[in-house]
Amino acid sequence: MALTVIEEKKRPSWDQYFMSITELVAERSTCLRRKVGAILVRDKRIISTGYNGAPTNISHCLDVGCLREQQGIPSGERHELCRGLHAEQNAIIQAAVHGFSVAGATLYCTNMPCSICSKMLINIRLKKAYYKQGYPDSLTSMMMSEAEIPLLQLS
Repeated sequence: MALTVIEEKKRPSWDQYFMSITELVAERSTCLRRKVGAILVRDKRIISTGYNGAPTNISHCLDVGCLREQQGIPSGERHELCRGLHAEQNAIIQAAVHGFSVAGATLYCTNMPCSICSKMLINIRLKKAYYKQGYPDSLTSMMMSEAEIPLLQLS
């Protein structure tokens, strides 16, 4: 009896796998300007997920409009003038709420973290950060480099 060789389907790498999940998480975003997803992973296991949107029990931009748009604030500026939290912030918060340590985790994010999120990620002792698209914040690259945290773009 002859054995037939089954054509092996190419499996995604772990990085591709986690980035694909991150893109799905981003679909939950309630931001009108940019949908961002983030996940924190350790030992090939997802610790937490986050997407950008308003805090719990606060109206979302989808419901009340975008404060930043109404005030003409350009992307990458005046982060504090927004109803929402960033995806990375929500991933860190969700882990804390549920009692999971994020120390030593790897971040997968649809966008390069801003400098505010980068400071938080440095303080959780992030191991590595992967992102899909750039973000207009040169301070992020400088701080992550100084903290010796690889910041890698996945296509």
